Amino acid sequence: MKMKVKRVAVICAVILIVALGKSVYAQQGLTKIADNVYSYVDVKNAEPGNSFAANAGIIIGTDGILVVDTLVSAKEAQRFLTDIRKVSSKPIKYVVNTHYHLDHAYGNGVFAKEGGILIGSTADRKNLEQKGTATLKRAGEYGLSEEEMRGTEIVLPSVTFTDRMTVYLGNETVELMYVAPSHTEGSVLVYLPERKILFAGDILFTDFHPYMGEGDLAGWLTALDYILGLDVATIVPGHGPISAKKDVEKMKAYLKLFDRKARDLAAQSCDADYIAAELRKSLPRRSQGEFLIPVNVSEKYLPVKAR
Repeated sequence: MKMKVKRVAVICAVILIVALGKSVYAQQGLTKIADNVYSYVDVKNAEPGNSFAANAGIIIGTDGILVVDTLVSAKEAQRFLTDIRKVSSKPIKYVVNTHYHLDHAYGNGVFAKEGGILIGSTADRKNLEQKGTATLKRAGEYGLSEEEMRGTEIVLPSVTFTDRMTVYLGNETVELMYVAPSHTEGSVLVYLPERKILFAGDILFTDFHPYMGEGDLAGWLTALDYILGLDVATIVPGHGPISAKKDVEKMKAYLKLFDRKARDLAAQSCDADYIAAELRKSLPRRSQGEFLIPVNVSEKYLPVKAR
């Protein structure tokens, strides 16, 4: 999930911090998904310093651990690592970035220092390389304090792929899959075929309004259809609770509805707040991320001069 500077300064800093009154992060341990799979899921309080309620998880094999996403900062990544050590002492062997956005990839440095080999799509490695440092320098405009971001550095994947990649963790096979431009140009899926478990990254938001600003909606729908065709029973979304295929169907319907309504409204008005208010009347209720509705309108549906 990514937000442009002007909107983040207002929306994240004001709505999330002021409205909540103080920084009370939803500290929670990893949830056991299967015998060797754990993840943060259904994180509450989508505050900046709480990684905007992003999920991140691990897969434990006989040879070591594969980490899926690294949260928003070195501080958050260290918390994640501490929670990992509560369930396994095995070495961190691989780290997969499902995409390059700050809430999922800016903790990379902590795991690189643990010896993890960083893996990502070719497209989103390029995006992180081109945009990461500038975004980190503007962290305050994303509602993140100097203290929260202390020690954070941009660390790029050292291994990339453009289509498919298989990672072997001894007894566990992990399939990394790129389908199409979707939430970002290079968002990927992490699939455990024998366990029928999928880490969907931000291709799927459940009970959380998605960030759509740089999304390719046609490709996004293609990626969601691909998930529906997989032999999968348990899905970990990028934000929200443990999910299933019914949630993928809901995500498809949400994107289609948002796109149709937003296009119609943007043809009548260039007022992002008005359009967002109208959209709220039609969109299905989701418990988190409502602040992203006007961001999506402004970034995706309004001309630059109207922003």
